[in-house]
Amino acid sequence: MADLPKYDELGYIAELGARSASGVFGTDDLIGRLNLLTPERVLAAVTEVREGRTFNLSLPLNEPNPPWARGREQYRHTVFAPNRNSQDDYVDNFYLQGSSQWDSLRHIRAREFGFYNGIPAGDDHVLGIHQWAQRGIIGRGVVVDVEHFCRESGRDWDPRSGERITVELLQQTIAAQGVEVRTGDIMLLRTGFVGGFLAADEAGRLDYREHRDSNGLIATEDMARYLWDAGWAAVATDNPAVEAVPGSAEDGYLHRRLIPLLGFALGELFALDELARDCHADRRYSCLFVGVPLNLPGGVGSPANSIAVK
Repeated sequence: MADLPKYDELGYIAELGARSASGVFGTDDLIGRLNLLTPERVLAAVTEVREGRTFNLSLPLNEPNPPWARGREQYRHTVFAPNRNSQDDYVDNFYLQGSSQWDSLRHIRAREFGFYNGIPAGDDHVLGIHQWAQRGIIGRGVVVDVEHFCRESGRDWDPRSGERITVELLQQTIAAQGVEVRTGDIMLLRTGFVGGFLAADEAGRLDYREHRDSNGLIATEDMARYLWDAGWAAVATDNPAVEAVPGSAEDGYLHRRLIPLLGFALGELFALDELARDCHADRRYSCLFVGVPLNLPGGVGSPANSIAVK
């Protein structure tokens, strides 16, 4: 793959105050930054497997409970016996973005400028999650444990404070971990949010739902520039929105900067605690990452279906 333009060389949309990668991977491209997961990079990622330890990165499908997004309810799982020697089952009321999940390129539109690669509303079904299911999201995962770095360095850190993680804090964390970021890497950003939610009692979980602030990436153009220029292919986090909640009009909307304008795969509510603990134990923060979204034609999102292997 030829060298990509730097962020500041991308086309500029004055009405949005943001840059767009439309056409960078080809005028007919439908997978965005996952183009960086070339066969060569996937093969190199396999060399991250040294002990064969595997780590599930997906919450149970019935977590978070209660559902994080207001208006959603828990799915209904029905098991039945079609005959005396077998069982079958089905699920009703199943929200594909209700648990650990991927946002497809169909998830967010950039106003009148359309979805990723300029695809207009009405044609956006072609950007469904099935495009990623054909190839998987497979590459070198890099754990970026901001929560651990802040606590180890004596900095106050509450995953529910709405703190905006800056480029500088990301880079400080990566430097402290001693890991090199390579083009095509998949960021696994840990804030401590999911672990805190799972440890809370019923009243605490309701408080999480009612007071929705969570730490996450700052939504500024500087963050979009860093993620593009550093070569990240995807960003998966353990918080509900990748970006900090609440955001601000001054910073902008990171989902719009990253999904329709730059073609990033974003993952939310990933379960990263066990993997992070293992990384701290052996001081190795890279792994083989394997994510296989549902092959749902036109899907806007999908359960994460992701594991890490070290």
